[in-house]
Amino acid sequence: MRTSRRSRLVLRTLALGYLFVLLAVPVGAILWRTFERGIPAFLASISTPAAISALNLSLLIVAVVVPVNVVFGVVIAHALVRGRFRGRGLLQAVVDLPFAISPIVVGVSLILLWGAHGWFGALDRAGLKVIFGLPGMVLATIFVTLPFVVREVEPVLHEVGTDQEQAAATLGATRGQTFWRITLPSIRWGLTYGVVLTVARALGEFGAVIMVSSGFPGVSQTLTLLVHSRYIDDHNTYGAYGAATLLMGLALVTLLFMTVLDRKRTSR
Repeated sequence: MRTSRRSRLVLRTLALGYLFVLLAVPVGAILWRTFERGIPAFLASISTPAAISALNLSLLIVAVVVPVNVVFGVVIAHALVRGRFRGRGLLQAVVDLPFAISPIVVGVSLILLWGAHGWFGALDRAGLKVIFGLPGMVLATIFVTLPFVVREVEPVLHEVGTDQEQAAATLGATRGQTFWRITLPSIRWGLTYGVVLTVARALGEFGAVIMVSSGFPGVSQTLTLLVHSRYIDDHNTYGAYGAATLLMGLALVTLLFMTVLDRKRTSR
């Protein structure tokens, strides 16, 4: 059924209005509250030792999480697409598990496993502190970002098929050579999208991280935890807006990077 021009205009207006209320108004309010005192005040709020430490810790977690998820994400995606084994459906469900459960539950589960009285509590008693430290925050972030690389690479592997890989094997290429010269170049765009989404989620993760972090400034406080601490604990509303704007800026850089990659992929 064909819709009239007026109906299309109404639908577009409703869609744009919905996006404006849902996204533009809150973001605009944060930016206005952040810069109402001027740029120098904003720079001062994000250049404190606590803010710099939080930024460095967030970037460190990203630097650890992304390579781990790339390696295991590609391996899992390859196994799901190319492999035929028992438990394949269970593995599919496990990959989607972070989408289905609350990040708070993830944090509680990690405490039950790695806490001082958990299943692996002997490590904590031996001096290897996982919970309320960097290792626990990394584990929590890895769990919640696991699906992105897998779900971006998996359809690309389906699309490219196995013809080129079989041809390479026929010509005498080893599995390693086939992967590096055939498989990896063919999935590079899907892998790149997965990496960008992983970075964005890792920077903004809050629920799982706050459960396994001590929250001490300069020790185990990420940017998201800094926003929470300034707003709730310190009643430093302006400082919270400044940290949130910094986090928003990192997200926009990630989004712009993804847009550039999409245009580059389309042009090719």
